[in-house]
Amino acid sequence: MKKVYRQLLNLLLVAAIAIGGLTVGSVVSFASGAGATKTKGTEAAKMEVHFIDVGQGDATLIMCDGHSMLIDAGDYSKGTAIQNYLQKQQVKKLDYLILTHPDSDHIGGAPVIITKFAIDKVFVSDYEKDNKTYQKLIQALDNKRLKYTTPEVGTQYTLGTAKITILAPNDTYDDPNNASIALMLQNGTNKFLFTGDAEETAEQDILAAGFDLSADVYKAGHHGSRTSTSQEFFEEMSPSCAVISCGEDNSYGHPHAETLNTFRTNGVKVYRTDEDGTIIATSDGKEITFNVPASETWKAGEPSGNGSVWSAPDQKTQKTETTYILNTKTKKFHKPSCSSLPTTNRKDSSESRESIIAQGYEPCKRCNP
Repeated sequence: MKKVYRQLLNLLLVAAIAIGGLTVGSVVSFASGAGATKTKGTEAAKMEVHFIDVGQGDATLIMCDGHSMLIDAGDYSKGTAIQNYLQKQQVKKLDYLILTHPDSDHIGGAPVIITKFAIDKVFVSDYEKDNKTYQKLIQALDNKRLKYTTPEVGTQYTLGTAKITILAPNDTYDDPNNASIALMLQNGTNKFLFTGDAEETAEQDILAAGFDLSADVYKAGHHGSRTSTSQEFFEEMSPSCAVISCGEDNSYGHPHAETLNTFRTNGVKVYRTDEDGTIIATSDGKEITFNVPASETWKAGEPSGNGSVWSAPDQKTQKTETTYILNTKTKKFHKPSCSSLPTTNRKDSSESRESIIAQGYEPCKRCNP
């Protein structure tokens, strides 16, 4: 009931925002989402989105019309590097510091940023961790006497001429990834979607909240992991471009071949920090340009090390004893070759399709088992 109640509130808030004076903007050639909106009477200023290369982690600097925002801050070893990068961009103050969730590769460098820069608002996930990295974050905030909150879903903020809409978290989750703060950043008709490390469960809750998720640029969830970018969520976004922030030869195998396959088969241009370093997307409110060309390698970072592009497994090599993979939490079942297999709450089954459905499971919409 709590989730349903929050979703109804979100839908009412979206409707109220729509009534409050937003008008439909014109559709443009590249990176202009259909049905995009902009504030009446406001011309979009130049906006730069810097996907900073922090290795295996996330840190994104957004600058628009003299205002700045940082989403995540890499791990503890990257704090000074991010500080230097911001200073090189002549950033003296952050309007917002958004720490999507408390994993170390997202908040580890934050104490340095908090110490070195003036910050107006700090947003953190409502998921707390009992470890030194999280304690150092809270101590840094307390030392600067900075208040921090989890933003309400549906709330909107401004960054110069750009608009920020909070999309998640929509519920209380038992893992930090799904508790990620997600947001839509819009400048004119250009739309950028950030979801932290949100996985399929959280993505489904974002869909249920009823927001327009169409985006031009998608910051690939969870560094391009197969646990994010579920099929229904991807179809709702329908992005033109995706940016993957991950470290070269990282031990997690990011980006996973399944996610790359989704992008490739749908004509999405992919940009990767492990190949190009820091990536800068510039929006003038109508068009988006990148400082580097899109990747052409389609190389996955699987732990096996072969780095090959994903393709459906040879049926002859499939283990005959496993017919389906069950997700005991979402109650969905998948083919063993599905590109959206669960990594947690997983159960291998040799039972028939009819037997699994009789147990209350639903077939995955991606692989249609």
